Amino acid sequence: MQLDMNARGVFVIAPTPFAPDGALDLASTDRMVEAYLAAGASGLTILGIMGEAPKLDAAEAVEFTACVLRRVGGRVPVVVGVSSPGFASMRALARSAMEAGAAGVMIAPTPGLRGDEAVVSYIAQAAVAVGDAPYVLQDYPQANGIFMSVEMIRRMAEDPRLVMLKAEDWPGLDKITALRRLSEEGRMRRISILGGLGGQFLPEELARGADGIMTGYGVPEMLVRVCELMAKGEREAAQDLFDLHLPLIRTELQPGLGLAVRKYVLMRRGIIASDALRAPGPKLSAETRAEVDYLLGRLAARDPAVTL
Repeated sequence: MQLDMNARGVFVIAPTPFAPDGALDLASTDRMVEAYLAAGASGLTILGIMGEAPKLDAAEAVEFTACVLRRVGGRVPVVVGVSSPGFASMRALARSAMEAGAAGVMIAPTPGLRGDEAVVSYIAQAAVAVGDAPYVLQDYPQANGIFMSVEMIRRMAEDPRLVMLKAEDWPGLDKITALRRLSEEGRMRRISILGGLGGQFLPEELARGADGIMTGYGVPEMLVRVCELMAKGEREAAQDLFDLHLPLIRTELQPGLGLAVRKYVLMRRGIIASDALRAPGPKLSAETRAEVDYLLGRLAARDPAVTL
């Protein structure tokens, strides 16, 4: 199964489960994969920023990727994040992931690039490094300090291997509109566009022409249902459901603390056994855990999909 420009729906960004001692927790990985598929995920993305990829050595990255792909068993496409400061490690992980059955890889510009031509050239070189793999271009300037204009993305999309944009610029809704307009006018090859940013603009992104969402919100069932409702033209119902989850989405998106909150939510839901992060990483205070428990309790009382 290979990723292509028709990809749509909810691609859940999966964390990397760890045991309390920091070891990979492959039993939780299996359980997590099944939970995401049961929630209706159209695909999975691993080893992204949320996956603590820089904290894994090369062998662990390969082992975790193989575990996820083995459990998915071809039921949905799996995208593997391979961004790296050096092309050698990017090439090695992309090759092993694709050989193991990944549908594609995700790359982003490395921090420190200066000027449009430097960014476009870097992505072209990264595309060579990942070989024939279809790839997702991650547009996330808040993380890497690299702004990619609509024109830059149009140029990069001339490469047929670029099949998806993960749109995480902020504000970025007008960028989605501009990209879709270019495609409609025949001035740009159409690619799949999935939103990100924790899902906080999901209804708006879909209304602007996005094909879905790629994020790791701890209740992906909501993301799936919002996409379905929007596809049926039921915007009010979609917005009402989305609004119910906004307090938890906001809590998960706290800079520096978000991944710890998200892992705690997944642990409380029984999806992973431990909310451990590898060092360096924050630990939630008792007060923060209580706040998350309160929000989860409210959701469980109002949304049948939220089970604890």
